[in-house]
Amino acid sequence: MKPAVASAWKQLDAAAEGLRGRHLRDMFAADADRFARHSVVWHDWLLDYSKQRVDAHAMAQLYALWQAADLPGWIARMRGGEGINHTERRAALHIALRHPIGKGPIVHAGKDVMPAVHDELAKMRHFCGEIHGRHWRGATGEPITDIVNIGIGGSDLGPRMATQALAAHRHPEIRAHYVANLDAADLATVLAGLQARTTLFVIASKTFTTQETMQNAASARAWLVAALGEAAVARHFVAVSTNLGEVARFGIDPANAFAFWDWVGGRYSLWSVIGLPLALAIGFDNFEKLLAGAHAMDEHFFSAPPEANLPGLLALLEIWNTNFLGADNRALLPYSQSLGLLPRYLQQLEMESNGKRVDRQGQPLECAVAPVLWGEAGTNGQHAFYQLIHQGGRLIPCEFIACRRADFELPGHHEKLLANCFAQAEALMRGKTLAETTTELTAAGLPADEVARLAPYRSFPGNQPSTTLLLPRLDPFNLGALLALYEHKVFAESAIWDINPFDQWGVEYGKQLANRLLPILEGNAEATELDSSTRGLIAWIGANGMAG
Repeated sequence: MKPAVASAWKQLDAAAEGLRGRHLRDMFAADADRFARHSVVWHDWLLDYSKQRVDAHAMAQLYALWQAADLPGWIARMRGGEGINHTERRAALHIALRHPIGKGPIVHAGKDVMPAVHDELAKMRHFCGEIHGRHWRGATGEPITDIVNIGIGGSDLGPRMATQALAAHRHPEIRAHYVANLDAADLATVLAGLQARTTLFVIASKTFTTQETMQNAASARAWLVAALGEAAVARHFVAVSTNLGEVARFGIDPANAFAFWDWVGGRYSLWSVIGLPLALAIGFDNFEKLLAGAHAMDEHFFSAPPEANLPGLLALLEIWNTNFLGADNRALLPYSQSLGLLPRYLQQLEMESNGKRVDRQGQPLECAVAPVLWGEAGTNGQHAFYQLIHQGGRLIPCEFIACRRADFELPGHHEKLLANCFAQAEALMRGKTLAETTTELTAAGLPADEVARLAPYRSFPGNQPSTTLLLPRLDPFNLGALLALYEHKVFAESAIWDINPFDQWGVEYGKQLANRLLPILEGNAEATELDSSTRGLIAWIGANGMAG
């Protein structure tokens, strides 16, 4: 840990110790202006962190940590196209993917990348126009009605999540489907509801060699060929890849391949041509609004001081909860069914990015990083795991996300949804003491012995920290800004923890071992040099078979 960061760390340890015995309800009682002091407005967004276990002194020390970790310098290095993904010797320039034309260059390796970015966006726009205008026809001359994206990880989660989130903006004549899992059940259940003659497959793989994606692509190809013949492949498959040789061998015209670059990490790639199925699902004009929202958040992150910086505040609060209050997880609780896949998307973004054990110098970390992220859309989650948060005895920081206006407006729904969201945050903060429970049960007319029996079960400790983020509505612009918010939060945390958030060697190791085991399971190699468990599992499969 760098000396300046270590010094700031000690100050934060002292600040946490000073707050150790204080309850959030007492903090609110002592400060009538607590909400005003600990909330931030950006455009028509509101971030309320007044229910976090912080005071003005703790926040001042967190802002000092921001400076000690040189966040301004790290932001400048990312914007300047430096190889901040140092283990792979790459830049991390996803911000270029949503940088507007005419807003100046973004330089990587001495070259402005923006012309190439906007060329691919123009190609996407043209293709979306061909599909939506019914000019692109399948092999039988019929228009395309169904898009199937085949990818995995960042080539699946981003567009899948955003397609669901923006369902209210869906193009009326296009249905989007997503296949990622190598398990045949994923592809088979999607294909069961489709007609080959009106289906277009988007194969998303940078190298066009990803095992899961290419196996699903091969099976989809076989399904299409069985229905329409070999010549139909060219009209029913497009590729998102940089490996044009493999694309051509698959039977896809390289003219129908969309490109991106090695400075685009998978989990940061939604903004690139990886977003093609999303653009087809919602229309390219809406896709551009998504990019505009992300760019607006980029500009905010780059310029706002930490005390008014939304991604910065979320990062600092998570570091406070993780490293100084001892939390090892965070619950993400969007009160929006349309954001139901957001926890899954952010699991990849946050835990794959910051789930590291060594710092940028390759030395073991001196502090915890990357709390486990989990969650579910409200109000469903209230009937699943909220009981644990209220009375399970664990410190579980919560992050509530809600919208002032519903994306699907049915009378009587949205007010109840918001009431539940705000009530849960209040209950987690306030709790209910044994004395309050006793008074409540007594007022309800229960006899004294019954009050004494029930009161311990119906009391809640409270003091669970939470943040509430209020958006005006869930539309392409605000979704783009929301996703960029979390990208920059992850980056800010990585700079403070001094880790590289852009590689994922643990994932790569698992793939390497799977490739070693596959020939053994196929019967083409011997199970040598394996541990007894792996050898035993393979032997069991061999003895009992994979069918029947």
